[in-house]
Amino acid sequence: MSYQDKQPQPVQPMSIEGGNKNAKNLPVGPDGKRDWSFGLFGCCGDMGACCLGTWCPCLLHARNKRRLEHLNTQGTPHPNRHDVCNGDSCVYGLIEVAFDMGWILQIGTRGAIRERYQIRGSTGSDCMAAMCCGICDLVQGHRELELEENSFSGQA
Repeated sequence: MSYQDKQPQPVQPMSIEGGNKNAKNLPVGPDGKRDWSFGLFGCCGDMGACCLGTWCPCLLHARNKRRLEHLNTQGTPHPNRHDVCNGDSCVYGLIEVAFDMGWILQIGTRGAIRERYQIRGSTGSDCMAAMCCGICDLVQGHRELELEENSFSGQA
């Protein structure tokens, strides 16, 4: 038996696909990008998320971030996706209370959501949405994540 026979054989790299990233089947442009599934001002379409974002944006931001990270790393919805408290909510809350600038954390999360779902936009538009329409931004991200999560069980 030669040395080469003892070597492990190559395997396919692990692929974490996730659910349907365009659950509403929106048209995709030549650049491979699409629009958001829900408009920025469609925040009243999910009153629970809208209320949470209005009264405790730190909790909705932390929930969105945790759900996105779980989808990106595990390819499945977070098993406790409706839980709201974690370390990210504390960081957001402290920045919001101390400097009235919690929206800055939303820019990165919004950009990561846009990247995952191949949504048109830029860091500048992410900044403007988070700064000028923070609650609507949080709800829009929440609803985009929810579409993919629901597609796992056929609820989309």
